[in-house]
Amino acid sequence: MQTEPGGTLIACCMAWILLANFSSGAVLQNAQRQEATHQDNRPNIIFIFSDDHAVQAIGAYGSRLNQTPRIDELARTGMTFDRCFCGNSICGPSRATVLTGRHSHLNGFMRNGDRFFDAQPTFPKLLQNHGYQTAVIGKWHLVSDPVGFDYWEVLPDQGHYYNPDFIQMDGTRRRFEGYCTDLIGDKSIEWLERRDPRRPFLLMCQHKAPHRNWSPHPRHFGRYPLGTIPEPETLFDDLSNRSPLLGTAEMSIARHFYWGHDAKFPGENEFPDYFLSGLANGEYQRMNEQQRAAWDAYYGPENDTFLRQLRQGELTPREITAWKYQRYLHDYLGSVAAVDDNVGKILDYLDTNGLSENTIVIYSSDQGFYLGEHGWYDKRWMFEESLRMPLIVRWPGRVAAASRSAALVQNIDFAPTLLACAGVEPPPEMQGRNLVPVLREAGRAPDDWREEIYYAFYENEGAHRVPQHDGIRTDRYKLMFFPSTKEWQLFDLQNDPQELRSVHAEADYQVVLAELQSRYHKVRQQYCAHSAVIPESRWGEAWWRERYDAKLREAREKTADIVLIGDSITQGWERTGRAAFDKTFSEDSTLNLGFSGDRTEHVLWRLKRGCLAKQQPRVFVIMIGTNNTGHLGQDPDEVADGIREIVNTLRGAAPAAKILLLGVFPRGERADDPGRINNRLIDERIAALGDSEHIVFADLTSLFVGADGKIAAEIMPDFLHLSPRGYQMWADALQTLLKPLLAR
Repeated sequence: MQTEPGGTLIACCMAWILLANFSSGAVLQNAQRQEATHQDNRPNIIFIFSDDHAVQAIGAYGSRLNQTPRIDELARTGMTFDRCFCGNSICGPSRATVLTGRHSHLNGFMRNGDRFFDAQPTFPKLLQNHGYQTAVIGKWHLVSDPVGFDYWEVLPDQGHYYNPDFIQMDGTRRRFEGYCTDLIGDKSIEWLERRDPRRPFLLMCQHKAPHRNWSPHPRHFGRYPLGTIPEPETLFDDLSNRSPLLGTAEMSIARHFYWGHDAKFPGENEFPDYFLSGLANGEYQRMNEQQRAAWDAYYGPENDTFLRQLRQGELTPREITAWKYQRYLHDYLGSVAAVDDNVGKILDYLDTNGLSENTIVIYSSDQGFYLGEHGWYDKRWMFEESLRMPLIVRWPGRVAAASRSAALVQNIDFAPTLLACAGVEPPPEMQGRNLVPVLREAGRAPDDWREEIYYAFYENEGAHRVPQHDGIRTDRYKLMFFPSTKEWQLFDLQNDPQELRSVHAEADYQVVLAELQSRYHKVRQQYCAHSAVIPESRWGEAWWRERYDAKLREAREKTADIVLIGDSITQGWERTGRAAFDKTFSEDSTLNLGFSGDRTEHVLWRLKRGCLAKQQPRVFVIMIGTNNTGHLGQDPDEVADGIREIVNTLRGAAPAAKILLLGVFPRGERADDPGRINNRLIDERIAALGDSEHIVFADLTSLFVGADGKIAAEIMPDFLHLSPRGYQMWADALQTLLKPLLAR
């Protein structure tokens, strides 16, 4: 950068310390990692996490389907949470929420297939930084490699039940012969054997089971025989008295059960009217000769009997669905049984090695699951069966045995709770609540505890075609909103616990509906659940996609001292502002990440999908938000939330970098222009982000606005975008602002 003088006033203000100060990089390096000594008696933590384990299939939650003696043992010696809920009922998003203590729209992992933004703070990182030895073994499902762990060995994607592959820390994959649930349990104990006994530990033992396609170990074949498993009352629910959207989902046992994948039939589909084709039983294909022989010996006779009845026309459609349910539950419950076995394996290890008294053991699952309720399998919906999560916590000496809690709890609470258990202050931006007061008070929540939980599902047209929706759940009521149809749904859980009728249109519930709608909007505001912070791409626009790919390549190929982040005004350095740019900046040391038309949510999508690559610049320059005003007329508080989240994201990705945060440039010819007023209000709010150390806020309005409050056309021809002269004025101001930041 050249050093021609220029001038402007820098408005700086001391305020808010970012959560990212607790993340990787400079602050982590300064957190003074505790030395291991024999005196470190902080509690160990074992977090056992299964996949899709519904509370209906756990004895401690009153299951009428199966027995889970080792999980129940954990409940008898600890606390069972009866009302624990996920914030987004799908595998990857729930795991990201557990790690970060933030809802999906802020942690950036909203849908399966997203890539976890691993620069953000997580509770394993923070525990590791405070002297804990950390490990995760089993299912990860967040695309990126695990961070914050001294040791990890994880399944690729969903993983397999039989002879699974595990990704090693060097990036290679190794196949292990055996049953996945048992292998994860054994590998967890092997790590416990190798750990440093002088230091506290966090072990995240994360099972694939009982995720689809449910494939039991042979020792559990026939444990829940066909015809003996009770059917739910709503197995043949016709989905009436609720939104028609329920009928569009593709997760019905009757209509969306695959011949090979789900029913476990070999060969070609003989009955396409009753079974779907296209997904084979991938587990069978992985088996060795001995495993296949055991499989065939059990499933062969059952399959032969059922198929003979089908060929002879002896079964009605209802009887066929009932058989599918029995096969599904046999396989699901058998998969659960292996999880229960391995919970017991870990509990026994703790007892044998004298670790039980100082080890917190948690059992949970990423969400619930439909075990035939409403005729479904899978999850995603905000209905109780998939909204509820199991949560059982044993902490000897701190948690009363056989205690229960009715507090409204969410998976955003897990991270701050585990940090608090270890004596680590949870970062202020974690959205969850610390459950330690609930654990210590026999399950009673503090007087200021939450009165509702918030849920949001974003996948929409993804697998199973469950539409996007969000809502709140209180002690008694549940309110859902479907944006695609602008529908509200209201359920009275006291009078209708199976959620068979939405009462949103009934006269007797109009006062309740209005109150819950008000609470819904307040909760969304509390959690910043609005468009300015919810990452969104513009992937459907070819030029945008091409620019993103080009900028990603550029970010990977060079090292920039300055990274410019913004919209068309920032992108304009490459066009109208080219002369001023060439005079002021070095092309080699500057990366321009301005995208025309972008709003804060688009910037967040780019940042959380890796557009920075490995960039660690000396300074970020941010100017964003005018399109939130111009396109949407968005509330200044919401736009400020979006800008704050961008700043937070950058601090996490490059903690050593300084941030020059510019106020949103003025727009509109006159001072009373609504867009001008909105941008000024945004600037007033984001000024508080300046902290004089990492973040400098500068309002450049006076550069572009005359004494009469008007913008001159020769500076902004359309009263929004800069002319060549306007870019030179901006360049001169940036020289003055950047010089001390680059010198530090």
